[in-house]
This record gives sequence, C-alpha cells and structure tokens, in this order.
Amino acid sequence: MTSEEQPITVDVDDVPVSAVYARPPAATTTIVVAHGAGAGMEHPFMTGFTRALNDDGFATLRFNFPYREAGRKFPDRPPVAVATWRAVMDAAAERAADAGRPDEPIWASGKSFGGRMASMAVAEGMPAAGLVFLGYPLHAPGKPEKPRDEHLPGITVPMLFLQGRNDPFAKPNEQLDEVVARVGSNAVIEWIDEANHTFEVKGARRPAAEIGAGLAAPVAAFVRGRVPTAE
Repeated sequence: MTSEEQPITVDVDDVPVSAVYARPPAATTTIVVAHGAGAGMEHPFMTGFTRALNDDGFATLRFNFPYREAGRKFPDRPPVAVATWRAVMDAAAERAADAGRPDEPIWASGKSFGGRMASMAVAEGMPAAGLVFLGYPLHAPGKPEKPRDEHLPGITVPMLFLQGRNDPFAKPNEQLDEVVARVGSNAVIEWIDEANHTFEVKGARRPAAEIGAGLAAPVAAFVRGRVPTAE
C-alpha cells in the first residue's frame, strides 16, 4: 500500500513548523512521529519508519520542532516542545476528522528526545491514544543517577518502549526495566539485542531507512493490540 505524502505547515504559537502527512485510504489510526535531538523529520530513519507504517495501513504525521525548523542545533526547552506536540496532535486530529474519522485514535511516537517530550506533554494533559518510544533517553550517557522518569508513572495510556540493549541512554538495562514495572501494566518494553541508541547493530550494516522501517512491525502490532484499526 502506497500513500502520497503531503507537506503541511503547523502553527506553534504563531511560529510555523514543517510537517509531512500521509494517509492510506483505509487508515483508521494515526501515529504522529517526532524526531530526535540531532536530526530532523527528513532523516532516513524517520522516513523509513513512517513509510513502513503507511504501507501497513496507518496514517502518519511527522514534523520538525521549532529549533530544527530554524536551523538551530540545541533542542527546544520542554515548554516549547510540549506546545509543539499539542499543535501537531491537533493538526492530526483535524485531518482525521476531514477524512470522516473524528474519533480516530491518535498515537504519539518519537525518537529519543521527541518521544520524551511526547510523554511530558501527555503527563501534562495532552490527549493521546498511546505512546511509542523509539529509544527512550532515560538518562544522559554515563549518568544513570539522574534518570528522566519522574513523570512516567503518572501516565495511564498504553506505552511501548523499543530499546537497544547497547543504548548508552539506558544502561544498565535493569534501570529501565524497573521504571516500566513501576509504571504498571499499561507499559511494555521490547529490548533489541546488540542495538545502540540509533538501533544500529554492530557488524550489521544497514541503511538508516531500513533500520527505521524495521521498527514499524512491532509498533503496528502493539497499536493494533490496544486500538483496533478496523471497525
């Protein structure tokens, strides 16, 4: 199944940011996808992931945070990132309504920084059918004593953590296991052996687009297991 990508613009407090929307004809669920701190929405990992979701029947909306749109390297502060998430989720809901699906489930997903900011937005009240983390940055590399998890146990929507065993943002692995256990039964973690923070596996040379596309299947299975995509 092939979906035509539509470049769109989303206003975040009167600041426009770029986004790309794609909707297969039979889509019944939208997954909004945010990039990580070091790359924008057109990184091959991002395009590979969203296009594979489209091929599996999901609508997607990937977007840039304002800092990336402006060509800056340092990520936006949480209030700006959260406001951006709210704006793009509203934009996704509007497009679902335009397609005759006003009550369509809208999921929030993100690579590293993008996913953490999505979780902060949901913790602050942003509606979302669920959350998908593509490499949750539990702490800065080498600093497990400063975890970024205080808001997670209060989130009640379904959450999927896809994480590489060799990700320096989640070592020791047991620390993230404990966080997920504390969150409760609505959270699930799937570890990928030998994978690092960008899901590369040592000795297995794969293009970034292929790596991103490879994560679509477990995400699709998780979403379908909680929000049916067919009526």
